[in-house]
Amino acid sequence: MKQTRILVLSALLLMCGGAAFGQAEVAIGIKGGLNFANVDASSIAAAYNSRTGYHAGAYVRFKFTKIAIQPELIYSQQGTTVKINTSNFDSNFSYMNIPVILKLYLIGGLNLQAGPQFGFLTAATGPVYDAFGNLSSGNIKNQLKGSDISVGLGAGWDLPFGLNIDARYNMGVSDINNSAAASAIKNQVFQLSAGFRLFKLGK
Repeated sequence: MKQTRILVLSALLLMCGGAAFGQAEVAIGIKGGLNFANVDASSIAAAYNSRTGYHAGAYVRFKFTKIAIQPELIYSQQGTTVKINTSNFDSNFSYMNIPVILKLYLIGGLNLQAGPQFGFLTAATGPVYDAFGNLSSGNIKNQLKGSDISVGLGAGWDLPFGLNIDARYNMGVSDINNSAAASAIKNQVFQLSAGFRLFKLGK
């Protein structure tokens, strides 16, 4: 039900904004930065720690004075570091994410950000047992669902000359665990981004 509501709200947001896009300032740019990722899996008897990855992609921003809508296409390295016995193993989840961010501008280019993010899993590796019962890193993509929904909350600053910086927390709201018998796992990612506007059209 939560996922359906988010999809409906996102569609309404885009439809409402679509009528006014012709009057907006349109900017196209690139962005990238660091991920500090973990998972919410507190009900599973294991120790999970954050891992560092990166994200990179592009954005289109439709700005209407103090409000903007910013869809993005972002490749994102996520996952966690899980401690099994006395060894740490990285679980690496790679996603193509599509955030649809609503930005509220305050003063001097400072802005608050919120919106849904839709992710599509492209690869996943993590700890697996081999035929001899030893742990090693292997493909675990079949253990995860192919899609993910998060809510992004953050703040940013549009600097002169097309530069921009963002800090955003993407809180997973959908269970990415593909096993119905296992406990829920949700992505949690804190992102620090730097971007550059390539083109600007309109006012």
